Amino acid sequence: MIEGHCLCKEVRIEVADAAGEIETCQCTMCRRWGGAFYSALESKQFTIHGEDTVAVYRSSEWGERAFCKTCGSNLWFKFLPTGNRSFSAGLFDSASSARIEKEIFVDEAASWTRIGGEHPKMTGDEIIAEAKAAGFNFD
Repeated sequence: MIEGHCLCKEVRIEVADAAGEIETCQCTMCRRWGGAFYSALESKQFTIHGEDTVAVYRSSEWGERAFCKTCGSNLWFKFLPTGNRSFSAGLFDSASSARIEKEIFVDEAASWTRIGGEHPKMTGDEIIAEAKAAGFNFD
């Protein structure tokens, strides 16, 4: 179990099944949302404290993004077809040493957000094709 919180500590998140790996998204929406890429810990087993302080924005037909209404910290992205959430890795002190599992939407990366290292790097088309092959309909 790892614990994290937003900047003002009004929202606290406990994650029971964190794999210790970060998925990094370079899509344009994530860059607009956080100023650069979005680094996340995926989890299916979590507890959120302070949900009354959480605001949710539906950023697409298939995704929601949450943030703290008090301090503005980005909290999570929710993939609506599955209900899976990926929590902002920056909320968790213990995630600072995690390795990158994979980087997605690399074709949309700004030149100043490129990440070095050996890890899978997938384009937006590859991610969409993978999701469609798993049965998700984006139309």
